[in-house]
Parts: sequence; structure tokens; C-alpha cells
Amino acid sequence: MTLAILSALAEEQQGIFEQLEQPRRVHHAGRAFGLGVWYGQPVVLALSRIGKVAAATTATALIEKFQVSRIVFTGVAGGVGEGVQVGDVVVARDFIQHDMNAAPLFPTFEIPLYGQSRFVCDSVLTAMLLEAASAGITCASGLFSLNASKPQVHHGLVASGDRFVSAATEVQRLQAALRDAGHEALAVEMEGAAVAQVCHDYGIPFAAMRTISDRADDSAHVDFPEFVRTVASRYAQAILTEFVQRL
Repeated sequence: MTLAILSALAEEQQGIFEQLEQPRRVHHAGRAFGLGVWYGQPVVLALSRIGKVAAATTATALIEKFQVSRIVFTGVAGGVGEGVQVGDVVVARDFIQHDMNAAPLFPTFEIPLYGQSRFVCDSVLTAMLLEAASAGITCASGLFSLNASKPQVHHGLVASGDRFVSAATEVQRLQAALRDAGHEALAVEMEGAAVAQVCHDYGIPFAAMRTISDRADDSAHVDFPEFVRTVASRYAQAILTEFVQRL
């Protein structure tokens, strides 16, 4: 069974390709994929690119071209849930597209012709990812200090959309609209829901985690490139190392 490790940022996969046994590069659909064996598991490394369409294309290529049998996604996100702080990790329970609105033909947020708004992550992979996240941030959290409190692992709904949410007023409107429809999101990002939908269509187990880089509003004070380099990339590598050894 081949595992696809899909990441939003190249920094999150730095060092992993060098650890692969029998490593090789393959170019397909305008993308570079890294193949090899990691801790005894055949893996394919790929970058999702930015936005739902690009992420869906990458996920489809992983399934169609490389016949992966499961996908795990890492990336960063804006925290919007209560108690979700910069430096925390959110492991997705399910995904929703916060910019999907085919009303009045379909209810707001519902994916047309699917009869559902959310796509649930695989329970077995997600349980392993939760364990790996707890172990991984314990090992890596001392590398960069953001808060006095210990980083936390959260589990819940993640919302995806093709816009970068970065203003407090937008977060408030988004959360209010989601809550009115019965959805309480912990984080917002731009790719996960698309990958979740592709995996649903193909029957491929999917799990995902996001490191919180900001609060998706105008109160963020973290230098993003530094955060990616010193926090998100190290969290991703530590958590993925723990995860792949649990398969």
C-alpha cells in the first residue's frame, strides 16, 4: 500500500526525500513527485500547490498516475476556533468548503449532487495522525517559543476556500455563516476540502493536519517565513516521522 504525503509548502518536506530508500523523481501534470521507501513504507511526496483546483489536480494525479492507496496532508492554517492558538496543531475530523454557495438550488455549503456539506476523514488514519501529532509536537515544540503554554493538538472541522482569510471582520462573518448552518470550524485554509472530496470520490483513505500560523485576522504578529522554517516544517517532519512508523 503506497502512502502519498501531500504538503502545502516545500519546507515541510525538506529532508524527507533524502531519507528515502531507492529515491527517484517523476514529473507528471506539471508537477514533481518524489518516490521511495520511508521506514519500510512505499511513499510518494508531492506539493498540493495553492487553492482547491490545484490541490484536486495533485490528488487526482497521485491516485491515477501513482496508484496511492492513502493520502496524508500537512500544511499551515489560520486558527478560528476558540482556544486554537498560533503554534497549535489541528488534525482534521472533516472538511467543508466555506465558499461553496449554490443557493437557492442547494443549501448553502452543500456540494451540489452530493447531498452533503462535509467530507469526513478516514477514522483509522486520523487516529494514527492524532497520536503522531501529540508525540511529534512534544519532540519539536522546544525549537521555537511562541506562547508560554504548551502547544495543543485539536481535532475537528477545517474549512477550505479560495481566498486568504486575514481580517477579523471576515473571520466573524465566516464563523457566523458556518454556525448558522450548524458548522463550527477550528481552522481555515485553501486546499484540504478539495483533496477530501477527491478521496471521497475514489474511496481513498485521507487524513490531514494543519499547524496554526496565525489567527486568520489582523492581530497576527508572527513572521510567516520564519514560522514556516522554524515551526511548521519541523512539526510536519516530526509528526510525519511518528505517523509513518505507525502504519
